[in-house]
Amino acid sequence: MIHPGFQVSTAEPPLSEEDAEAHVHGICFKTGPPGTVGVELEWLVCDENDPSLPVAPERVTQSLACLDGAGALPGHGSLTKEPGGQIELSSAPAAALGDCIAAADLDLSAMRSALAPAGLSLVGQGLDPLRPPSRVLQEPRYTAMEQFFDRSGPWGRMMMCSSASVQVCLDAGLERGGPAGYRYRWRLLHALSPVLIAAFANSPLRQGQPTGWKSTRQAVWTRLDPGRTRAPAGAEPPGPRSRRADGGDSDPRFEFARYALDAEVICVRRPARQPWIAPAGLTFRDWLRGAGERPPTADDLAYHLTTLWPPVRPHGHLELRVIDAQPDADGWMVPAAVVSALLDDPVAADAAMTAAEPVWHEPGTGGHGRGHGGAPGAGHGNGAAASPWVRAARIGPQDPGLAAAGLACFEAADAALSRSGAPPGVRAQVADFAERYVTRGRCPADDMLEESR
Repeated sequence: MIHPGFQVSTAEPPLSEEDAEAHVHGICFKTGPPGTVGVELEWLVCDENDPSLPVAPERVTQSLACLDGAGALPGHGSLTKEPGGQIELSSAPAAALGDCIAAADLDLSAMRSALAPAGLSLVGQGLDPLRPPSRVLQEPRYTAMEQFFDRSGPWGRMMMCSSASVQVCLDAGLERGGPAGYRYRWRLLHALSPVLIAAFANSPLRQGQPTGWKSTRQAVWTRLDPGRTRAPAGAEPPGPRSRRADGGDSDPRFEFARYALDAEVICVRRPARQPWIAPAGLTFRDWLRGAGERPPTADDLAYHLTTLWPPVRPHGHLELRVIDAQPDADGWMVPAAVVSALLDDPVAADAAMTAAEPVWHEPGTGGHGRGHGGAPGAGHGNGAAASPWVRAARIGPQDPGLAAAGLACFEAADAALSRSGAPPGVRAQVADFAERYVTRGRCPADDMLEESR
């Protein structure tokens, strides 16, 4: 989650609808040769002696004070705090996977060393398995978000305060077609998303009990406002034609601009001490057309874009958001390596698309099946008839199609990592994960479930 320090400006001219669409086109897909990689790693912060205890935010703030400020982390990443006290490390962009992993690992070591004297640890799980959601940040942004999501149930608070993920950030790609083109890379990430959700599912518990989902975190996301959490129209694989050199018929820039302007406004920035709560049902397009208390500006639009959380979010680069936080100190390295290998190696990209497309067209899925599915705790239900997103979150690699696609993708990623000269330690971790989970039709959630019995 990004927390930019926007300031309310009254001097900036209002936007027209056409200017807003052009603004989204310009800032969300910045094209160029792919190769840069980064990660955003969210962590639960727990008491080492009793993970079920709430952690006072002051303990975390005081422990990490030595790492505040630009350049304070040895790998040059940056730290932010999430509404429930989770900590996010955003790595510095790197020109190679090995450089990204080395820098982020340095920063995480510094964070752990700073937290340890206070009896605190970083825990990699997609959803807090023991503690109920509790917001510790009282900024107007989060108050407005909480009220917005409370209109439809408890899912927003769970997302804000209890969830953690591994987000992989990659270049959008080139203007031209082919596996390096931004259209193809956009659709490939969407095609792969259910496969990756299933392979890395790591959140089967809530308040100490199984929820019936391998990735309860992803199940929570499916219960939130679909106008800001589902994939934009045209992003999901339409069938074999998505493997054409141009990646499809439509342009993701236009798709995402429409998606962004049609999403409801979560908050309206106002002067100090005034609440930021937005009128119910107000979309940004409505705001542009005269609804709302004042005309919106380019800064308002930029802020609105930070309140959209689709599976793949364009920030100039592409940010993949579907993977649960991973166990162990270095478990996050595996999804970072696999995703970057499958996107940046043309041979692996083609193999990954070939493996993932059948997941979207299995009999009984009804094509894309964009429905939400059941709520967390509702049990497995008829996973075979659900959308790929729901099947991946609910039963993970127990779904035969997802299991087969996962195995093919890991094989393609391993070959790509070999061709790219990735660090041997990274390749070994990917191979170990594949042996422990992928080849056995398992995911990290299965370990958690066994340990909880």
